[in-house]
Amino acid sequence: MSFFLISCTKESTNKVDVSGISVDYDVQRFDIDFYTSNTSELNDVQNKYPYLFPKTTHDSVWIGKINNSDEQELFKETQKVYQDFSKTEKELSSLFQHVKYYNESFKVPDVVTVLSNIDYEYRIVYSNTLVFISLDVYLGKAHQFYNEYPDYIKENNIQERIVVDLANKMIEGQVSKSLDRTFLSKMIVAGKKLYLLDLYVPLTSDQHKIGYSKEKYDWALGNEDQVWRYFIENNLLYSTDTKLNKRFLDIAPFSKFYLAEDNKSPGRIGQWIGWQIVRSFMQKNDVSLQSLLSMSEEEIFTKSKYKPKK
Repeated sequence: MSFFLISCTKESTNKVDVSGISVDYDVQRFDIDFYTSNTSELNDVQNKYPYLFPKTTHDSVWIGKINNSDEQELFKETQKVYQDFSKTEKELSSLFQHVKYYNESFKVPDVVTVLSNIDYEYRIVYSNTLVFISLDVYLGKAHQFYNEYPDYIKENNIQERIVVDLANKMIEGQVSKSLDRTFLSKMIVAGKKLYLLDLYVPLTSDQHKIGYSKEKYDWALGNEDQVWRYFIENNLLYSTDTKLNKRFLDIAPFSKFYLAEDNKSPGRIGQWIGWQIVRSFMQKNDVSLQSLLSMSEEEIFTKSKYKPKK
C-alpha cells in the first residue's frame, strides 16, 4: 500500500445559535488561592474548598506544598499563561451553551482550576456539579516542563484542548459501549463521540478535536481512502481481534500497518475513520441526535454509504 499526502479541507459545519441560552456557573481559582496563601490564611482556603482537603491530612502537609520551591515555580509558570482566564472561560461558556442546546436538562457545573504536578492522565476531572481543570497540563506543547514527554502527548498540552478535554469527559457518559466487539463497531462508537464534539465545540478545528499535529492531521486527510482500503483488503472490519485496539484505536504515536511509513501516520486512525463514517451517516439521514446515539453501529455503517474520496 502506498500513502500519498494530500492537503484538503474537511471541517464540520454544525453551527447553531446558542446566544439566547443562559449558563450560570462560577469559576474558582483554587490554584491562586492556595499558592498565594500562608499559614494564617490556610484555614480560609480550606473552608472555601473543603472537598480538596481530606480531614486525615495534617495542615503541615499543605504548608509544605505552599512553601515547596518546585510547586511555586509550577504555579508561577502557570500564572504566566492563565492569570487571565477570560479566553478559556468564554470557550467553556460556549461549550455549556451547546450542551444545553442539545440537552435542556443539562446541569451546568462550577469550574475549579487546580495544579496536578502535570498529571496528564487527569487533565480534567468532571462530576455533575464540579469540573477540576489542571492548568499546568496546558502550558503549551513547547514548554520546558514537557521536554521529556513524547510528542503525541505534549501535542495536546495546549490551551485549545481544555474545552475539548472537558467535552470528552461529558461525552463519555452519553455514548454507551457496544455489545458488538467488532473492529468496525469500535470505530463507529469512537466516531459517535467525535461527532458529539462537532456539536458541542463547533468553533474548534478538527485538528484540535482529534488532537493531531498539523502533519499528522494532513496525513489523515490525505490518506483516508488508502487506510479504508487497507482495512477492507485485510478483512479487519468484522474482526474481533483485540490487538487492533492498540494498532488503530488507542492513544499512540502512530498507527501500526506494519509498513515502512507507519511513523508518518497518526495514532487512533481507526477513530478518525469512525468519525468520517458517522459524519457521512448524519449527512445522508435525517435523524435526531438521540436516535444516532441509540442506533446500532451496523445500521449506521450501512446507511452511511461511506465512501472516502480517492
